[in-house]
Amino acid sequence: MEKMLATIITIGDELLIGQTVDTNSAWIAQELNKAGIWVHRRVAVGDDRDAIWSALDEESKHAPIILITGGLGPTADDITKPLLCEYFGGKLVVDQKTLEHVYYLFEKVFRRPGPMLERNLKQAEVPDVCTVLFNRVGTAPGMWFEKNGVVFVSMPGVPQEMKGLMTNEVLPRLKTRFTAPAIEHRTVFTIGAGESYIAERLTQFEAQLPSNMKLAYLPSYGMVRLRLTGTSSDPVALKKSIDDQFATLCSKVEDVTVVTEDLTMEEYIARLLRESGKTVATAESCTGGTIAQMLTSIPGSSAFFKGSVISYAVSVKESVLGVPGSLIESEGVVSEAVVTQMLKGVLDQIDADYAIATSGVMGPDGGTEAIPVGAAWIAVGSRERVRTKLVQFRYQRSLNTQLTAINALNQLRLFIKGAPAE
Repeated sequence: MEKMLATIITIGDELLIGQTVDTNSAWIAQELNKAGIWVHRRVAVGDDRDAIWSALDEESKHAPIILITGGLGPTADDITKPLLCEYFGGKLVVDQKTLEHVYYLFEKVFRRPGPMLERNLKQAEVPDVCTVLFNRVGTAPGMWFEKNGVVFVSMPGVPQEMKGLMTNEVLPRLKTRFTAPAIEHRTVFTIGAGESYIAERLTQFEAQLPSNMKLAYLPSYGMVRLRLTGTSSDPVALKKSIDDQFATLCSKVEDVTVVTEDLTMEEYIARLLRESGKTVATAESCTGGTIAQMLTSIPGSSAFFKGSVISYAVSVKESVLGVPGSLIESEGVVSEAVVTQMLKGVLDQIDADYAIATSGVMGPDGGTEAIPVGAAWIAVGSRERVRTKLVQFRYQRSLNTQLTAINALNQLRLFIKGAPAE
């Protein structure tokens, strides 16, 4: 069975000038892939009639599914709806259900004073040649068109509204309208070995993969995700085949594996802490709360994360964490001795089972010959035992900070599992 293909067209000048980051396409692509639909292309166009029209013409030659986001607002620059009306040869009419919903939102939810604006009422107008997709969250409905066997779906660019329409309306209709092959993904997350080194190990493994499977490398500064993807018209046979191949893959990278699932480092740490019933606190200097933010981004993190002391200033290290001024003076604020005392200090202040402490120089200034920009000391441990590690990165400030945070979490992972330090 051939792949079922889709194109995502995002509309808006703000996307082209970098004012808004397109997160919609990534989310849509993930959801389509779960349904067995491959994204053939992602196209961004501005609020320009000719550019949008050309994109519709061109993309409909290559994929039977065209998903469009953006340009459905109530302002003059939102031109998608009248353009689609013209493109599909229709005329604008009022959709009564949408109109009632617009009144409900403005009168009951938003509680806007004064009469309804004409531009808001026009949100209920739709081309008479489309199937209206009810938008439970906002005022602009989704619109489903069909032309020469190609499905075109237009949705608002507001992520919350788009996601609701995709989940409640678009995906169920696409699954009914098209028959797609089964798709299975398996992911292993590795750290500590580069992409080329791992690829060299897996040369023979890749060579023997069946034609319906593909291995993808997703590297990120010392971390590499390996994603094995398979497609088939027989979902049962595919699952068994890909499970067998994935087991072989995992055996070849076992020494650098973090987890054999598509999890982030913080998600995996959260799992380890939940499973063990343990908690963690952080004492962060150079990472400025980044580790705490990563951990608290996990739903339910209050079960395993106790709190943080962001001891950026030397005075806070001394007064809150109890790091002796004499130790800072003799060893330096970025040192193994100081970061060890920071860890002990935060465990004195916060009742947690484990702690992480960081101190370093993230740049662009402040480095010395002994402690260059990008260097950081990390401490992880408990009241009984502490493990330290010096890391050195060579990037700009934000990336140095992010990598220090990820490596600190990795050191905690190794500590919890009783594995040797890396």
